[in-house]
Amino acid sequence: MQINSLEQLIKTISKLPGLGPKSAKRIALSLIQNKDEMVKLSSLLDQTVAEIKICKICANIDVSNPCAICMDDKRDGSVLCVVENIADLWAIEKSKTYKGTYHVLGGTLSAIEGKTPQSLNINNIQDRVTVHSIQEVIIATNSTLEGQTTGHYIAKLLEPLGVKMSRLASGIPIGAELDYIDDGTLALALKLRHKF
Repeated sequence: MQINSLEQLIKTISKLPGLGPKSAKRIALSLIQNKDEMVKLSSLLDQTVAEIKICKICANIDVSNPCAICMDDKRDGSVLCVVENIADLWAIEKSKTYKGTYHVLGGTLSAIEGKTPQSLNINNIQDRVTVHSIQEVIIATNSTLEGQTTGHYIAKLLEPLGVKMSRLASGIPIGAELDYIDDGTLALALKLRHKF
């Protein structure tokens, strides 16, 4: 049985993160009902594919290679923040509080998914620390089992270099009530408590 273009469109849209078959159908129907927007989207997708580049230094995406962050001489080149993916980099940038450089891993270590250090952007972290005289590495992987495992792996990898290593603070968000905090977060907050 041959799949028509509408079915292929729905199937492709449903592969996007956070979208299932029902959402994909609604999006596809919305685009079909507004053909001008569909043509505009198609053009933007083609343009993005042609323009986007992966930074050879940090693995961020940008229209230039190296990316604007790596080329910004106002950033602190002695501090390197290791993130799982580009969305994490964008989240940190949105906070406008971090002024160092980045290293995007492209995921986390996972035996179940077959993600090894060789399949991620891990192996060249040592070179970056050495060549660029990095003084501190901030491990900003997520607080998931895979994120924690990846963070520990990177810390072990960099340990012989004697570089300062830190991790993002974890614990109770401001404004939260203890009764609504999950056990893992509460336990971590107690473990990482500091002087008042």
